[in-house]
Amino acid sequence: MKLKAKLTFGVGFLFFMILLLAIVCGYYVYRLKKDTNNILVDNYNTLHYSRNMLLALEDLHTNGKSIALFEHNLRLQKRNVTEPGERAVTERVDHHFLSLTKQLKDSTIAADLHKDIFQLMYLNMQAIENKNNIANATAEKAILAISIVGAICFMIAFVLLVNLPLAIAGPIVQLTDSIKQIAAGNYKRRLHFKRKDEFGEVAQSFNTMAQKLEEYTESKLGKILQHKKRIEALIDNMHDAVIGIDEEKRVLFANEPACLLSGLKHAEFEGQKLAKIASSNDLIRKLLDRINALNQQSEHLGLVQIFAYGKDNYFELEVIDINVVPTGEESSQFIGQFILLRNVTSFKERDVAKTNFIGTVSHELKTPIASIRMGIQLLENKRIGELNEEQKDLLEGIADDTERLLKITGELLDIAQVESGTIQMKLNPATIGPIIDYALLANRSMLDQKKIQLQVELEEELPMVFIDNEKTAWVLTNLLSNAIRYSDEGGAICLAVKRMGARVLLRVEDQGQGIPVQYLAKIFDRYFRVPGGTKEGTGLGLSISKEFIESMGGEIDVQSVFGTGSTFFVYLPIAPLKQST
Repeated sequence: MKLKAKLTFGVGFLFFMILLLAIVCGYYVYRLKKDTNNILVDNYNTLHYSRNMLLALEDLHTNGKSIALFEHNLRLQKRNVTEPGERAVTERVDHHFLSLTKQLKDSTIAADLHKDIFQLMYLNMQAIENKNNIANATAEKAILAISIVGAICFMIAFVLLVNLPLAIAGPIVQLTDSIKQIAAGNYKRRLHFKRKDEFGEVAQSFNTMAQKLEEYTESKLGKILQHKKRIEALIDNMHDAVIGIDEEKRVLFANEPACLLSGLKHAEFEGQKLAKIASSNDLIRKLLDRINALNQQSEHLGLVQIFAYGKDNYFELEVIDINVVPTGEESSQFIGQFILLRNVTSFKERDVAKTNFIGTVSHELKTPIASIRMGIQLLENKRIGELNEEQKDLLEGIADDTERLLKITGELLDIAQVESGTIQMKLNPATIGPIIDYALLANRSMLDQKKIQLQVELEEELPMVFIDNEKTAWVLTNLLSNAIRYSDEGGAICLAVKRMGARVLLRVEDQGQGIPVQYLAKIFDRYFRVPGGTKEGTGLGLSISKEFIESMGGEIDVQSVFGTGSTFFVYLPIAPLKQST
């Protein structure tokens, strides 16, 4: 039988017996109450009435109220006739009393009346004795029944008390001990419950699990060791330097490239703390400083320049946190880090070559483009000769393309200087007014052509800023040009300048299409253009603007709502007082 069925049957039967005991007790208590009530209510009252009548007879000749007292008790007795023969005796008492009231001095009638009253008392005393015997018998039956039912309840409770804890706690103790043995790696542990209840099923399932674990361990241990050696060989043969450390920054492993770069041997690496190695190794000290400054879980920490293999090499440093979820737990636990040094020297060399190529080509292209521009200006001079309308249109198209090429080559040259680090900043105290005038003049023709209204909000008594005039004018011109390009014809643009703390803010706001929110973070990336846009451009203007402004110690930002327009913010540092004087 199942354990659940046993518990249900045992507890249910005990409950039934307790309920039966309560019913038996209630029944016999009710019987005893009924029997005792009969004795007290009926027979006791008759004896009381008879006693009062006898007392009244004794005072019949001396007390005038005795006849009234006798009649009152006799009337009560007539209404309290309960025993067999009691009615006849009561009628005789009534008959003799009537006769006595007529012949008060007749002693024979008085004697008969006494005799009748004593007979009435005898009958009730006999009835009291009989009812007492009945009550005693009922009490004996109650004691017997309650004792039997109580004994059965006690036996059932005792059996449950003895067997139930053993039936449940015993197997649980064995199961708990076996689980601990399995957790400790003793997969040969087995449970032997010779029973067909739930614990028997648990034992069977547990034994099956232990057997499978034992088979799995024996069959997989060799493969696990083989996989471990394979992973170690894979790490050792990686071209990138890899160092594994635990949560206490103790080196767990270091592959061959890591040893070559650091000049250390495996024995000097493994088992040692990075701080101890860093005390005598410049490379490890540099890596440790970068790791201590790390705040994110996985982050590229920039390039590390290391002289190795006979030349300067560039390595991209990446630190990856290793977190695992321990068995039986829900939250992850930090157990160590991977330090990865990826050799990007070839990419760095290609990037430098690309930058030099772009700079050279841009510089070389500016001369022929300038010559083309000069030729166009000569052709437009009427002293050379008159042009027909078709020739003028062609010449205007060539002039526009020339200006576009000149702008592109200028941007490419600027970005090449930025990437190569050769850009020169001439920072001087300057007033912002002339720069704004220059940018407005440079974009005046575009404003008139698209009939765009430009609102300028210039705060009075602005302080001098510490900037490069030429680069700042280029940035503001580029921002205004973009605002005009992306504004609808007949629209409006706002250029506001005001002081904000230790900086001066230039705000350029348009009412164009705006920038989708998913592209805002990329708007300052090189060569990035919003997908789906129809406006021409190289995608370099905003990137160069960001480089220029940040090189001057300023900041540039953008806010945009797609379909409403964009607002660009340029923060320029205020010139120190000693330099502005």
